[in-house]
Amino acid sequence: MLNTVVLIGRLTRDPELRYTSQGTAVTNFGIAVDRGYKTQGDQQTADFFNIVCWNRLAEIVAQYMVKGRLVAVQGRLQSRTVDRDGQRRTYVEVVASTVRFLERPTQSNFDEGHHSDFATSEPPAGYGQFQPNPPQKKQQPSGAAPEQKHYKEMNFEVEDDDLPF
Repeated sequence: MLNTVVLIGRLTRDPELRYTSQGTAVTNFGIAVDRGYKTQGDQQTADFFNIVCWNRLAEIVAQYMVKGRLVAVQGRLQSRTVDRDGQRRTYVEVVASTVRFLERPTQSNFDEGHHSDFATSEPPAGYGQFQPNPPQKKQQPSGAAPEQKHYKEMNFEVEDDDLPF
């Protein structure tokens, strides 16, 4: 069975970082995803989703994200049932496997005191993705010249008659 969700939207609240009794990090936040059309009153419509992140991804999201940031979330749908005061409630949420930052933070985020340690630089590309084993570089013996890649130069001309448009 296939259970994959990809969403692009803005955070509706700051992420909440907690730890389970076993010490596992978990973060919850919400995003609003535009539906792509407006109502008759010229109001933008959106769907709202609850997102859950676990482990290192949860810590990264809590550290670098704030309400209003545009993000892409990839994960799977999960439902859970909770009994509260004798009433059963079912919640559907997205368990994120990847969260990508889609825009740089604005200065106003830092003026409000949010994540001032993030003010000087954006996280590296791919930050927020779980990578179990980063690729290892080959070590070259000291004094050896760096390996050079050789590319064959191709020379060709394109005529107007060759273009399909």
